[in-house]
Amino acid sequence: MSREEELDLGAEEFYDEDDLEELPPNADAAELAEFDATALSEEEEAAALEAARRASRGGEEDPHVAQGQRLQKVLAHAGVASRRAAELMIAAGRVRVDGVVVREVGLRVDPVSQEIRVDGQRILTDPDVVTLLLHKPAGMVCTMDDPQGRPTVGEYGRRWLAEHAQELPTTGEVRLVHVGRLDTDTEGLLLLSNDGELSHRLMHPSYEISKTYVAIVEGQVEAWVPRKLRRGIELEDGPVAADKVVVKDSGPAGSIVELSLHSGRNRIVRRMLEAVGHPVLRLARTRLGPLSLGGLRPGEARVLTAREVQSLQQEVGL
Repeated sequence: MSREEELDLGAEEFYDEDDLEELPPNADAAELAEFDATALSEEEEAAALEAARRASRGGEEDPHVAQGQRLQKVLAHAGVASRRAAELMIAAGRVRVDGVVVREVGLRVDPVSQEIRVDGQRILTDPDVVTLLLHKPAGMVCTMDDPQGRPTVGEYGRRWLAEHAQELPTTGEVRLVHVGRLDTDTEGLLLLSNDGELSHRLMHPSYEISKTYVAIVEGQVEAWVPRKLRRGIELEDGPVAADKVVVKDSGPAGSIVELSLHSGRNRIVRRMLEAVGHPVLRLARTRLGPLSLGGLRPGEARVLTAREVQSLQQEVGL
């Protein structure tokens, strides 16, 4: 067969049966008019083709940013996976940008302004978002400034950022605020962050996550005390119960008690232990959800890893 014969398809038209939309053979003028009215105009057909093109890149609202960074690079820098593994995640449809599933590996995005999720988990890609884990020392006030001149967590955060500016990927001015509070006399794990959504959820009563404290208390703690704290006690602002209570050491001069609970009410651990006859002499928060102090000494801080941020987000449904 010649080239001309291959290209000469004649007058026959080729359709799949599903492409055909037929009118009944006895259609009247009204049915013909209705059929014509439902047909796409040239403009509508062009719009439909454009929507299909956009959908092939990510959905009805194409998240592509021409001057942005490649998505796999953004994910790799955020600590999600290597670039190659990130490419496989994208191709598998596991990544959403601004709510749109994307499958195009070369898609460019803005890591500062766009929301990126992998398997539904928000990925922190804005380099100016920082969350610190601080081992707050006793005597430091949980305020941004203090008129009495006492050391504050706000002052600490500003100083830490200035000292570590060269180590951070931030591109602008960063202002950290404390996430929740610890009493002035209480030491231990405290977060400083400018991640507004995460901070809001961590502090909101409906998202209370588990917190663990170690207390040195007066007197010898008897066996009934942990059971009573777990069953719950009545305080002036309502009932409260611990999730777990472990007596680490106990003697006439004093005892060491580890207590975990979800409540974030003011001075709650001190009030609970005092209510069962054991005033607190020293108190430290050692865990917050999936986070722990590790080897941080009082007055030291470090930036949370991407995995730690993701674990916190899971705790509060982000």
